[in-house]
Amino acid sequence: MEPLGQYPDPTHTVAHLSDPHLLADTLQYGVVDTVTRLRQALDRLRRMPTPPQALVFTGDLADQGEPAAYATLRAVVEPVAEDLGAEVVWVMGNHDDRRTYARELFDTDSDAPQDRVHDVAGLRIVALDTSVPGWHHGDLTDDQLAWLRDVLAEPAPHGTLLAMHHAPIPVPMLRLAELIELHDQPRLAEVVTGSDVRGILGGHFHFTSYSTFAGVPVSVAAATCYTSELAPDERLLSAVDAHQSFTMLHLYADQIVHSVVPAADSPEISGYGLEMLEPFRALTPEQRFDMVARKDSPLNRREEPVVP
Repeated sequence: MEPLGQYPDPTHTVAHLSDPHLLADTLQYGVVDTVTRLRQALDRLRRMPTPPQALVFTGDLADQGEPAAYATLRAVVEPVAEDLGAEVVWVMGNHDDRRTYARELFDTDSDAPQDRVHDVAGLRIVALDTSVPGWHHGDLTDDQLAWLRDVLAEPAPHGTLLAMHHAPIPVPMLRLAELIELHDQPRLAEVVTGSDVRGILGGHFHFTSYSTFAGVPVSVAAATCYTSELAPDERLLSAVDAHQSFTMLHLYADQIVHSVVPAADSPEISGYGLEMLEPFRALTPEQRFDMVARKDSPLNRREEPVVP
C-alpha cells in the first residue's frame, strides 16, 4: 500500500531478533522448546507488511555451542530469509562457541573474534563479537576497536548499524546483569563518536530496552526463547516462558522507527478483514482520510463503509 501519511516509505527494513538459545535435542530448563519458539517468531515475521531486507540475530544463537544446534538454526532461519529475500546477520553471544560458530555458520575454522561487515543495499551492518571465551561478560580487544575504527573511516551510503550481543547501556531493571555487561564501554564510545553509526542493536538481557550511547540510539531486543521477569515476586532472579518478542526497524533518511512485535499470536477482539482492502484503495486520498479520521464515519461507527 502506498504511504497514507506525510512520510515516504522507509529506505530499509530490518528485523532484529535475539537470544534463540537453540539446543541440539533437549528442552531449555526442561521446559522451553527453543526451536519451536524461534519458528513461532519467524512465522510472525513472515506476516510483516514490509518484508525485512536483513534478519539480525544479536547473539546466544546456541545455548551450549553445540554443532547440531547451529545446524538447526540454519535449517530454520535460512529458508525464511530466502523466501523474504533478506540477508542473515549472525552475531556472537556469550553462550556461543567461537570455533563451532565459525565452522557451522561460515564454514571457516577460527577461534578469533567473529567480526564481520554486511552491506544491505547501502546500509552497513557491522556484526561485532563482544564475547569473552569462558565468561559471560563482554569486552572488546584493542585490535577489534582498531578494526572497527578502520571500517567506520569511510561512511556508508545509508549509514551503519552496529550489532553486538552485550549492549552498551545501563540495566537498572536487572541489577545482577551489571556483573555481565560490556566492560570498558568508554573505549567503544571513542570509536563510535563522530562516525556514521545510526543505531546500535543488542541482546543479552532477555527483555526489550532502549537508551543512547555516544549520542547513538541503542535498541535491545528481547529473546525468542524466554524472557527476564522484571517484576519478580520475592525472587532474586526469575525467567519466564512468556513475553517473547522481536523488534522491527524501519529506517528513514534521518530517523529510525523501532517497533516491538510479540512472538506469539493473541486473540483478536476488533479488526477488519482483507476484503476491505480493494474498496479502500479505490477511494481518493480525501475519502480515505474522511473514512478513517472522522469519528462518525461509517468505519468508526462499525458500519459497512460506503465506497464509490
